[in-house]
Amino acid sequence: MNTQQGFTLLEMLVVLVIIGLLAGLVGPRLFTQVDAAKVKTASTQVKMLKGSLEAMRLDIGRYPTTEEGINLLRAPPADETIKTLWKGPYLDDTVPLDPWNHPYQYAYVTSVNGQPFVLYSLGADGQPGGAEYNADVGYLPNK
Repeated sequence: MNTQQGFTLLEMLVVLVIIGLLAGLVGPRLFTQVDAAKVKTASTQVKMLKGSLEAMRLDIGRYPTTEEGINLLRAPPADETIKTLWKGPYLDDTVPLDPWNHPYQYAYVTSVNGQPFVLYSLGADGQPGGAEYNADVGYLPNK
C-alpha cells in the first residue's frame, strides 16, 4: 500500500500568511534596534578616535590642525619638526567612516564639551543637526 501524505495548498498558504504577519510585527522593532546600535557605534568610535588623538597629542605636543584632520592618526605629518616626534600610526586600521558611511567631522576649535576640537558624526541623514537617529553624535561645535 503506497500512501503519500503532504500539505495541501491551503495549509501552505495559511502558514505563509502567519509567517508574514509575524514578520510584519517583529521587523519594524528589529530595524529600530539596528538604528539604535548604529548611534551607539558612532558614539563608541568617536570616543576611540578621541583616545587616539590624546595619545598622539602626548607625543607631538598638540592636536591635529583642521587641515591635517584625523588622518594624522594614520599618516605622519609633513612638518619635519613634528614628524620626528610622531610615533604613529595611532590606529590599527584606516580612519573609520561612521556607521552610515560618512566621514567623521573634525576641526581644531573648542567644542560644546570644552574639548579643544570637534569630532562628530552627522548621524543617519548626513546633515548637520537633526533629531533622533539623524542627530549629530560626538563632540559637537559651539553654536
